[in-house]
Amino acid sequence: MVLGERFGDKSDSRFCGVETEFQEDMPQLLSFNLSSSAAFDFVLAPLMKWKTEYDGSPYMMDPTYRSSLMDNNSNWSGVLPVAGSDLVLSPAQWSTHVVGKLSSWIDLDSEDEILRLDSEIALKQEVAWASHLSLQACLLPTPRRASCANYARCVNQILPGLSNMQLWLRIPLEKTDDDAMDETHDDLNGGQMDSWELWNTFRLLCGHHSQLFIALDVLSSLPSANSLGRWCGEPVRAAIIHTNSFLTNGRGYPCLSKRHQKLLTAFFDHSIQMVLSGKPVHSLPKESTGLGSNDADGVQRHPLRSYLDYVGYLYQRMDPLPEQERFELGYRDFLQSPLQPLMDNLEAQTYETFEKDTMKYLQYQRAVCKALIDRVPDEKASNVTTVLMVVGAGRGPLVRASLQAAEETGRKMKVYAVEKNPNAVVTLHSLVKLEGWENIVSIVSCDMRHWDAPEKADILVSELLGSFGDNELSPECLDGAQRFLKQDGISIPSSYTSFLQPVTASKLYNDVKSHNDLTHFETAYVVKLHNIARLAPCKPVFTFTHPDYSTKKSNQRYKKLQFKTLSDTGSALVHGFAGYFDATLYKDVHLGIEPSSATPNMFSWFAIFFPLRTPVYLQAGSTLDVHFWRCCGATKVWYEWCVESPTPSHIHNPNGRSYWVGL
Repeated sequence: MVLGERFGDKSDSRFCGVETEFQEDMPQLLSFNLSSSAAFDFVLAPLMKWKTEYDGSPYMMDPTYRSSLMDNNSNWSGVLPVAGSDLVLSPAQWSTHVVGKLSSWIDLDSEDEILRLDSEIALKQEVAWASHLSLQACLLPTPRRASCANYARCVNQILPGLSNMQLWLRIPLEKTDDDAMDETHDDLNGGQMDSWELWNTFRLLCGHHSQLFIALDVLSSLPSANSLGRWCGEPVRAAIIHTNSFLTNGRGYPCLSKRHQKLLTAFFDHSIQMVLSGKPVHSLPKESTGLGSNDADGVQRHPLRSYLDYVGYLYQRMDPLPEQERFELGYRDFLQSPLQPLMDNLEAQTYETFEKDTMKYLQYQRAVCKALIDRVPDEKASNVTTVLMVVGAGRGPLVRASLQAAEETGRKMKVYAVEKNPNAVVTLHSLVKLEGWENIVSIVSCDMRHWDAPEKADILVSELLGSFGDNELSPECLDGAQRFLKQDGISIPSSYTSFLQPVTASKLYNDVKSHNDLTHFETAYVVKLHNIARLAPCKPVFTFTHPDYSTKKSNQRYKKLQFKTLSDTGSALVHGFAGYFDATLYKDVHLGIEPSSATPNMFSWFAIFFPLRTPVYLQAGSTLDVHFWRCCGATKVWYEWCVESPTPSHIHNPNGRSYWVGL
């Protein structure tokens, strides 16, 4: 039973599980926790119960379960201490309703050799059993110390053999915010720590494996907001919320602090499942429980039901997903190759998608309105005809927006619609005929760089911007078209600037890495960024202004950028850079996707992502020095990028060997 209905949300965040103790009767365990009176969606349950004995040193497995001693133990039956056979539940029940929990006593980095060897045997046996049951996921116990190389080695041996099952590493959500955190504490329970460091060490040892995920233990105290933000870019699959993290409201029911509420809302937005853990710590008012611990119909009430109800309340009070976000759901964190607008002709479906972006064309219409009013005073409006050229007219949305601007301002206009795609020109002719624009609009089927215009334009309008501003060759195209703009003519857009910021983007990095080649690490991708952590504010990179009448004009650019993280964020891993743009269409009318000033309700552009071949570790409060180049050749334009500090990286994409935009 899901937490609730939120219009447009079909993600895993609708589901909530419960952490349980070992129980041999697995059907009974599911019946109790998944019944209508409990309403949980799955259980996080141990799959085995090892007999242990204590002799003053750490717990050890009963020797009867140690395969290494099997030959010496004639009584060893070869039957593992599991919670019933695989037949007690159907395959669908195992895979849908059970997440396996590996034994918490496992300690693969113990100095006790017997415990270490026993732990390795148990780990592999339990994962093998979980895989046999076709579980979707298995929870690995938290590493007991910062040095966890042997634990990671064993997990790394297991990961390649898994087909579909995920491994969730349990990590406590904690970070000490004082200077003592810089001290080394090998024992995780022995002092200050940043649990992200533990996760980062483990995943680097496992080579960023795509089936290794995180289950965060949410405790009663939380790190700073900046520190929490790092986890948005990590592969978090579940958040385990302990009952002792809950406060008590005025009616005696469990509730969460404002910071915890905000955190859970962020988890919901990032498709993270909730798991409740612990024993009830609230004494509910008698009237809330009806017949003691039973519901009104006499069915036993789950002891954690009030906590589940509160988590469901937090989910249900979230706003429905806006139409734009519902449209973009399928594109979240999905790598797409940027358009090649000069080399390729767009398809009808691509045109149709862009044409639905009403906000973009409304901004263009506003810009043309202002330009017309500045160009032609009111007293000359009936006598002066403004020549406007739409270069890269596509199927005509900018032509329509320009004519609507002329009608709105009462100005006379003559339009040239220049388009190189012969298929789009067919649609343009149909549009002009349908709207009765034959005496106003002239269609030119030609590349704007090679067209000889019969007259000069007062206003030049284009929508050649890419996600990084200049990455779809707007500078080169407008340089070619500038020759038929009057000396005092207006270009819309008049300028645009690209922006960059470092990000943690574990999923994007793994998707690039999955191709196992250099080319994909030296390619820029258009992405609807979602599961990322923005590690520093954006900084401007390259700016282009139109028209540009400078005598030493060059579209090559170079910029050195320095990013500084906040000290309370903690350390982080930089997987690459998110790129954006902001354009001035005319005067105060702007258009852009840079997060701090993005145009609302606009979906024509997603961000661009420049990956790093090797992620860069960034210590808390340190600086990141980055170099970016825009290079131009006779037949192509490309970008090169690298990190200089704190750790030098390769220069990516030298000479445009992997990624370029063709002229």
